[in-house]
Amino acid sequence: MGDEYLQQFLDETTWYNHIVLGYLLPTNLWYPLPHFLQTWLRNYLAGTLLYLISGFLWCFYIYYLKRNVYVPKDAIPTNKAMLLQIYVAMKAMPWYCALPSLSEYMIENGWTKCYDRVSEVGWLPHLLYLSLYLVFVEFGIYWMHRELHDIKPLYKYLHATHHIYNKQNTLSPFAGLAFHPVDGILQAMPHVIALFIIPTHFTTHVGLLFLEAVWTANIHDCIHGKLWPVMGAGYHTIHHTTYRHNYGHYTIWMDWMLGTLRDPSDEEGKKVM
Repeated sequence: MGDEYLQQFLDETTWYNHIVLGYLLPTNLWYPLPHFLQTWLRNYLAGTLLYLISGFLWCFYIYYLKRNVYVPKDAIPTNKAMLLQIYVAMKAMPWYCALPSLSEYMIENGWTKCYDRVSEVGWLPHLLYLSLYLVFVEFGIYWMHRELHDIKPLYKYLHATHHIYNKQNTLSPFAGLAFHPVDGILQAMPHVIALFIIPTHFTTHVGLLFLEAVWTANIHDCIHGKLWPVMGAGYHTIHHTTYRHNYGHYTIWMDWMLGTLRDPSDEEGKKVM
């Protein structure tokens, strides 16, 4: 890639920095910082706001506005439990945000297969690349998540932090990012590894990384959406109670193919019987 082409990525990340930091902080606090630190600070502030605002609105809707509609009263987590989840997530957030900052640095330096504009490849190849990217991410997160369970030291020292939430009344949207920071980074790594293998639209990559905060909130709210083949909260709640099923991320395909799928509908049938 030529210097002029790489400058497009740098201009775009600089623009993102100016939008987020310019609205949230006085200029003298962030403008003198090196570009990489500006990017990390932008990701940290944006990630924190997205996590807290989406989590609060989600909890307010399902636990208060729709009380007893989606979640029974005795299954609503306590405020103390949710505050603990926020505490764990906020301790990890500075480390989480290092990953997108690093990926942007590698993109700006031309080390990846990223492209800046959809027009550079055309819509049909773009949609094909996006599909391949999502398949790769699904495959990568499934195996990363499964190994975090199967390799005992990884589970004991990393993933167990997240699995203290093992019942419906201990899970909430705020649990979505309540991980040991290394655990959270490992599970997000497929998003970054994909950049070296699959041509990827830069803005789409950044957007998908940040939408992880919303997606993980969704799969920890314990509400079974019954939208096949989506790996929704009904499936993920089973994962938190059995520890051996439903490792997938967006869909149930990997679990179905590898024999680790457990369907919430089957669990409901057992309760009725």
